[in-house]
Formats: sequence, C-alpha cells, structure tokens
Amino acid sequence: MSTSRSTPPRAATQGARARARQEVTAAIKDEARRQLAADGAAKLSLRAVARELGMVSSALYRYFPSRDELLTALIIDAYDSLGAAGEAADAAFREVGEEPTPAGRWVAVCQAVRAWALAHPHEYALIYGSPVPGYTAPMTTVPSASRIGLLLIAIVRDAYEGKGVSLPPLSPGVRAEAERMSADIAPDLPPEVAAALVAAWAQLFGLVGFELFGQFTRVVQDRAAFFTHAAGQLAHGVGLVR
Repeated sequence: MSTSRSTPPRAATQGARARARQEVTAAIKDEARRQLAADGAAKLSLRAVARELGMVSSALYRYFPSRDELLTALIIDAYDSLGAAGEAADAAFREVGEEPTPAGRWVAVCQAVRAWALAHPHEYALIYGSPVPGYTAPMTTVPSASRIGLLLIAIVRDAYEGKGVSLPPLSPGVRAEAERMSADIAPDLPPEVAAALVAAWAQLFGLVGFELFGQFTRVVQDRAAFFTHAAGQLAHGVGLVR
C-alpha cells in the first residue's frame, strides 16, 4: 500500500514566505539604521548593507530597488514611531486624573516628542535634520509625517469646542496667509489659531533640535524643566488656557 507525503496548503506556504520576507526586510532596515548612526544618511549604501548582512546586492534589490526606497522606508518608520509615541502619551494623560486639561495634553505630547528624539537621535536627524543630498521624500511619507501635527491640532480643536481657549492675536499683515493656512490644515479653527499652531509646531521641533544637536550647551542646564516650561508657553500661545 503506497502512501503519499502531503504537501502544505498553499496559504501556509505563502504565509511562511511572507514571514521570511518580513524578517529579511527588518534585518535590512536594522542594518541601515546602524549605518545611519555610524556614517549619516548621505553615506547610506545598499551595497554596504548587503555586505554586512552577507547578502549579494542583487538579492537586496528585490526588497529595496534603490537607496531612495530604503531611505523612504526608514523615514516612514521614524515618523510612525514618533507619532505612536505622541499618541500613546496623549492617551495615557487622558486616562489619568479627573479632567485632563487641553494644555496638559499638549505638554504631555511635547514631552513625548522630546523623549523620543533623545532615545532615537539618528532617526530624528533623518526626519528633521539636514536634507539628504540627492533625495526627495515622496508623498507616501506625508501621512506618517503628519501624525504629530494632526494630534496637536486635535488637542486644540477639542479645546475650542469646549471653549477652554483664549484667541491668539494676529497682526493684519499676516491675516491672508493665516486664512490660507487655516483652510489647508484646520478649516474648522479660526485663522488666528492656525497661524499660532504652525508657529508652535516649528518652535517645538526647534527646541528639540537645539537640545539634540548641542545648541543649548553652556546655555540651558536643566533642560527637562526648561522644555516643560517652553512647551507650556507654546500651549498658551495657541490659546490653550493654563
């Protein structure tokens, strides 16, 4: 009586291949991040990544056909990681206490941005540092890059719906630009708020960048306390009542 060896179902085979591809993709990204830390984004090389992983270049190209596609994947991962950190901080803050204030939520998210940057300095430099020569980020990076900004907008929107705000001042010369920004990023908020949000967003990452890249040396000593104070001032600047 003959027996035949059963073959694995097609779905199981495809699942194993998908898992193997995910593992190799993760290994490629991890090695690329190591090279970012050692040499910077401008020197990232697919050949060098393949060599360190013991792969031939042609095999790596099946995962990332170009250096730019690998950079894009790393950028999206960094933005998503930062966004997740901010969203987790906001959720945690809202779960603690009787009535979480909008200003408190804002500061909690800002502190999460700073903590993430200090823990991931090379990834922060990749997304908020000097542009990589010869590389232009595609539109596929926008949803991930927008997560922190949209979270801050949501906090301010919630405050304005609850009337816990003070409308920021706006000089006449910038009203037309503020109205354009409001239509683009937060059409349900006043132009004064949209302009203040864009300024606060730039100042937040300016504060983080100054600390991360050494600009506060011999200027600010207690940087955590200073940052918390500055984040509170930014909250006040967008109209959140302390």
